[in-house]
Amino acid sequence: MNRFISHIVRPLLAAAVVASPAPVAAQPLAHPVATFAGLDKITGRITRFDVYIDETVLFGALEITPRACYSRPSSDTVQRTSTFIEVNQMSLDGTSERIFTGWMFADSPALNAVDHAVYDLWLIECKTSTNLPPPEKE
Repeated sequence: MNRFISHIVRPLLAAAVVASPAPVAAQPLAHPVATFAGLDKITGRITRFDVYIDETVLFGALEITPRACYSRPSSDTVQRTSTFIEVNQMSLDGTSERIFTGWMFADSPALNAVDHAVYDLWLIECKTSTNLPPPEKE
């Protein structure tokens, strides 16, 4: 009797697995504000700050410009919050040098980190709003 049941049940289970839909990942949500944390290694002070997309802010000697900030819905199994940023280091003579361009992930801050002797920078979250006024349009 067991042999008969296994010959019927196995093909039915295999058909159910093949017919079941694969989980679909939701499209990432674009946000207008990225929240970063920055560490000044000299003072040991951590600063948290919001930056609008395409706005450039100064953190110590670093110019930080986020170009995109995405997150996934909370219902998605993969919680990935990411931002594409450009980071320049300002020198005393007013010139700047690009030290980082790329994606930064909130759940893996060391994956693509800004490599700087004095400052650490990492993404906290993407937000839809902030209490800061938006940058002026040129």
